[in-house]
Amino acid sequence: MRTNILTRSLVSAAAVAGLAAGTLAGAGAAVAAPAPAAKPAASAELAPLAVVNLGLTTTEAKKVQRGLRANWGYTGAIDGQLGTESWKAMQRFLKRHYGYTGAIDGIVGSGTVQALQRSMRAFGYTGAIDGIAGPATQAAFKRFANCL
Repeated sequence: MRTNILTRSLVSAAAVAGLAAGTLAGAGAAVAAPAPAAKPAASAELAPLAVVNLGLTTTEAKKVQRGLRANWGYTGAIDGQLGTESWKAMQRFLKRHYGYTGAIDGIVGSGTVQALQRSMRAFGYTGAIDGIAGPATQAAFKRFANCL
């Protein structure tokens, strides 16, 4: 008798679970709220631009921007924030004089840093041309900025 009651209980529980699962599965497609609309990807014009001052203060970066404006086609604001447009102008300078071979894209990658390191030899940089803007590269870049 006990096994009979236990068997009925298990069968009843399984039936209830099956009905609940079937009801929920059926309701899922019929009653579910619509998926939220995907946000459109930000365009390049609207995306914030990266600022890479490589240790320069705002005042020092403004000096660099003034030099880039005077000689290398920088047309942005003199705001002390070395963003994409500042670095594009710097890449034009580095391409002309220090062996930069990458795209003029304003991205401060290892190629940009290597050319910057070559240019910073004139400002006391004695480290490796390794594309890593470490403390010695940044110190030379500060000396360069303060000569402008």
